[in-house]
Amino acid sequence: MSTGKKFALLLILTMVPVLWVPAQTDDMPSIFESPNVPQWVKDLRRWEIVAFGSIPFTMLTATFAMDMYRWQDANGMDFSEEGRRYAPWPMKSTGAIVMKSKEQETVFVIAAGLSVGIAMADLVITQIKRYQARKKAEALPVGTVIITRKPWSEETPEAQDGIDADDEAAPLTPEQR
Repeated sequence: MSTGKKFALLLILTMVPVLWVPAQTDDMPSIFESPNVPQWVKDLRRWEIVAFGSIPFTMLTATFAMDMYRWQDANGMDFSEEGRRYAPWPMKSTGAIVMKSKEQETVFVIAAGLSVGIAMADLVITQIKRYQARKKAEALPVGTVIITRKPWSEETPEAQDGIDADDEAAPLTPEQR
């Protein structure tokens, strides 16, 4: 068996068990779901996730923009074989000229700035929505019942009510419904 086939087989055998592992488990609750964690910590964690999660997209955008700028600056976006050496990725010709380290640093700074901007916009939008919801709840008359909708849990309804799933529950009468 060739080395490539052995490597492919090893890769398949190590990756297949991962397909049966659940992405999230309910056995270990997150520390952020605890009522003792302040809201600003949860907001900071969300900001961090949004900022780092948007970096691949902002990096792609900033790299494309820098390539477009370099192409325009080098030869006015010439579509000849020689002119496309500065073009962005899908249009580059053979022998393309790579970015200098200063240009790569600029791309990274722009991408990081865009990511921070996206995270800040998300934080502001979340704060505004939270403020509006709080004002709406405060404007309700005293004694109004606030109903919170949640997704149905994966447990059976009987198990949630404290009834064992193995026991037969008596059917509800129309008065009990």
